[in-house]
Amino acid sequence: MKSVWSESCSLPKRDPLKADIVVDTAVVGAGMAGLLTAYLLQKEGRSVAVLEAAETAGGVTKNTTAKITSQHDLIYDSMIKQFGKKAAQQYADANQKAIAMYRKIISENHIDCNLETKPAFVYSFDRENELRAEAEAAERLGIDAEFTTETDLPFEVPAAVKFSDQAQFNPLKFLKSIASDLTVYENTRALIVRDDTVITNRGRVTADHIVIATHFPFINIPGWYFARMHQERSYVIALKNAGKLEGMYIDADPDGYSFRSYEDYILLGGAGHRTGKHPGTGCYEKLRSAAKRFFPESEEVCHWSAQDCVTWDNLPYIGRYASSVRNLYVATGFKKWGMTSSMASAMILTDLICGRPNEEAEVFSPQRFHAAASAKNLLTDGGHSVAGLTAGLFSAPNRKCTHLGCRLHWNPDEETWDCPCHGSRFTSKGELISDPAERGLKRDE
Repeated sequence: MKSVWSESCSLPKRDPLKADIVVDTAVVGAGMAGLLTAYLLQKEGRSVAVLEAAETAGGVTKNTTAKITSQHDLIYDSMIKQFGKKAAQQYADANQKAIAMYRKIISENHIDCNLETKPAFVYSFDRENELRAEAEAAERLGIDAEFTTETDLPFEVPAAVKFSDQAQFNPLKFLKSIASDLTVYENTRALIVRDDTVITNRGRVTADHIVIATHFPFINIPGWYFARMHQERSYVIALKNAGKLEGMYIDADPDGYSFRSYEDYILLGGAGHRTGKHPGTGCYEKLRSAAKRFFPESEEVCHWSAQDCVTWDNLPYIGRYASSVRNLYVATGFKKWGMTSSMASAMILTDLICGRPNEEAEVFSPQRFHAAASAKNLLTDGGHSVAGLTAGLFSAPNRKCTHLGCRLHWNPDEETWDCPCHGSRFTSKGELISDPAERGLKRDE
């Protein structure tokens, strides 16, 4: 399974770390968030080393739908009600500034990455009042948003929220450019962070500041991120002969579909579920069935999937890893909005590391806790963890997650073993695919 981004662009291979080094900042993770943080810090004159366990942009970044938008489903009306207008304004401003920064970097560096300005829509068949409230809330926060019934979807919708002046691009073409002058060590897995040193399987990196940008943080304590997030999978197929869309679309119903164009293709996404809780029916088949209804003349050219971290209150964790650790930082919990959140993270973390104030940092603080907004996910995540750990007591040893021992579940669409507790994934042979686990199912691999 390859995404359209992987088919259209490959990044050069980097050597692993070959000796102990000392730098100003060590960034663990060479995805969009890690590379952008390294890029901005290097522009500040800092020496930066990026440590990547596998290959650059080899995880979630190459499987994104690559929308650069401050439209994050239905969020602003509920944020104002739950957290207050100040927090909602900080969130909106951080994402609007992220969009502007992408455009600035792409323009200044003359990067050919298929950047297009597009409106972003949330549509619904039965939630008109919520969409009207969302449009009004976004406008209050200074976003160019409006309620509409006009879309170019292949079906009529009675309600939609339109955010103007948003963007989409090819993330790998973008990263190929900005990473060209960065120091990146591939096949260099961070094992332990001890004080000011990252201990890897290849050597030690000593740094004044350490950023954990590994999608899911691999350090359990402090931080306890494994207990404050879960992961979700979603699926995409790329279609040719499906026409072209002038907007980017997502259904307000989590069981609905997302749409965007890329060159001569339409990307149709959806069929999501909690990692380790595959519905048992084919997720790709659900998308293929939808494609036949919406675009009967279309032909599938690619299919792929992605994984997203979801926090208790649905807002990313960006900032100091824990209050007890002065030089350790984190960027995680982007939900389905990794491109904009990655840039917001890079801007916030660069300011924190450089000792500058950042007006938006407060709303993303990993030390926050919003009881009312977190209650639903807290209880749900706790229930899944208890169920997974209890089931693990009765499963074969090589079918337990090496993170905390939860029983793994088979994903027939991708032929992987997935953890329902915290989202680690393994190949059919037991090789580790993604964090928070740090080793495969076999100790000798």
